[in-house]
Amino acid sequence: MARALVGLAGANGDLGFRIAKALVGRGAGVRALLRPAASQSDRAKLTAIGVEPVEADPLNGSAMADACRGAECVVSALNGLREVIIDRQTVLLNAAVAAGVSRFISSDYCLDYTGTEPGKNRNLDLRREFMALADKAPIRVTAIFNGAFMDMMGGEMPIVQPRIHRVLFWGRSEQKLDFTTKDDVAAFTAAAALDAEAPRILRIAGDSQSPTDIAKTLSDLTGENYRTLRAGGMGALETMIRIGKLFAKPDAVFPPYQGMQYMRDMMSGRGQLATLDNTRYSGLTWRTLREHLASLGLRS
Repeated sequence: MARALVGLAGANGDLGFRIAKALVGRGAGVRALLRPAASQSDRAKLTAIGVEPVEADPLNGSAMADACRGAECVVSALNGLREVIIDRQTVLLNAAVAAGVSRFISSDYCLDYTGTEPGKNRNLDLRREFMALADKAPIRVTAIFNGAFMDMMGGEMPIVQPRIHRVLFWGRSEQKLDFTTKDDVAAFTAAAALDAEAPRILRIAGDSQSPTDIAKTLSDLTGENYRTLRAGGMGALETMIRIGKLFAKPDAVFPPYQGMQYMRDMMSGRGQLATLDNTRYSGLTWRTLREHLASLGLRS
């Protein structure tokens, strides 16, 4: 029986490479759609794990269609601003349609923006705009929502403040926050790419904990008395966002204010994952937030 073939855009990115490995692990054939300028080291990295690199200009619809031909599903792990999420991804979507591909997984991998307010989060607005475009295309499209990447906790997401033994929050300390590791997102995405019946939206979370829960977990892990620290309500966070936007470069892909927008949509509860599809595919395991925090080796 021939292996299922999956086209993958963004395979050299952090999440994209993890998806590539997960697909290979599931026995799929993987064709990485690379820009002509991709380095030899990038190509070799993919070849080493059993991925077939195929060169195609990301803005050339005909070339992209040729690269997608024969695939059962095209997965997008592209990341960036409008020229990537809307422009390049639309070319990729149309190329998949032209090549006769039956399914497409869009580059969402975020909180559930269907309940958030349009015009308030640049990152989510781009994904919302692409969702509207994708819904008009004659192809089966799936979006995967996973909350926040758990890997960012302790790094790019400074909720935990070990020096003062506090867990920062805005709004309510009991609001549940959804987290999933990049590896778990990749494993689920690979399974969804091989699922002919994958629905329009899939929602997953490796763990859901409130700031109060996180403080209790940290106290247990470290032996220190971690407590929550309310930095303000949603209004205070909105003010911080407005100030952050004044000082941000317009073309910055990940400016601080965008992270604050994401935090607001998590802590307001608007982006919370109401129902989860974690059990849709067998054989998957989910890293808990406790396991992740323990791996950080936090000490006073």
